[in-house]
Amino acid sequence: MLLDDARRYADAHVDRFGVATTPVDGLVILRETTPTMLQYAVSKPLVALVLQGGKRVTMGNATFDFGAGDSLLITTDVPTVSQITTASRALPYYSLVLELEPAIIAELAGEIGAVPSEADRPVRVDPTEAEVADAALRLLRLLDRPATLTVLGSQLKRELHYWLLVGRHGGAIQALGVTDSHAHRVARAVAVLRTHYAETVKVEVLAKAAGMSLSAFHVHFRSITSLSPLQFQKQLRLIEARRRMLSLGEAISDAAYGVGYESVPQFTREYGRMFGQPPARDIRRASAEMSDAA
Repeated sequence: MLLDDARRYADAHVDRFGVATTPVDGLVILRETTPTMLQYAVSKPLVALVLQGGKRVTMGNATFDFGAGDSLLITTDVPTVSQITTASRALPYYSLVLELEPAIIAELAGEIGAVPSEADRPVRVDPTEAEVADAALRLLRLLDRPATLTVLGSQLKRELHYWLLVGRHGGAIQALGVTDSHAHRVARAVAVLRTHYAETVKVEVLAKAAGMSLSAFHVHFRSITSLSPLQFQKQLRLIEARRRMLSLGEAISDAAYGVGYESVPQFTREYGRMFGQPPARDIRRASAEMSDAA
């Protein structure tokens, strides 16, 4: 059973952040024993199979509540706010998370041909399809067998992508592997922002990376990510600053300057607008919640 294998591996390998990394690139298991505080991120394309417990994810004005037997699919880099809502020491939250690989998708798409396209919806929640769960189970069972994983791991990872591609949201997934698709072009611009988030990046540079005119780039970037390029970069900066203060213990001014702000007051104002309270108060609250959960 998928839950049993995920539980066994996660319980043996989970770190203090609730993440159990695996030898498979891009594959992790999440485990939490209590509901969590709000977690802010700019998520990469991924699929998350929830095996036990419940979670809530918000993207823009859309909120998704889901639990065991459901899968969360994110098909482009988008800012999300998430929270594990159902978890306990007796029944922890477990989910299997796999980052989607455009290269694998492109290869498979070339073999199976086009699948029906869908309207842009970067976040979706649906019941996990049986073929996806079965491929995930067979991949998990190789994690403690390194010699076998070396031979069969990439094949099973490819199979997992295949079942996702021919599933109900195959059109949205296929767009990740189509070099000329709007999703793929915007992803190239997002990669520039992720790498250079602390720098001033001209929109012209991003449009060139996407291979689009300025006007087309603005339209498609907002359509796919729900944000303008400037808003996207701002959220990247603020999320990274929060991580530095909470996980690394950086001072507010160090975190602000480290992510590209030139003014601490401006950083404090924008941080408060995004996270609901100024940095010092937010970090004290978050640290207290983490201590209570420990």
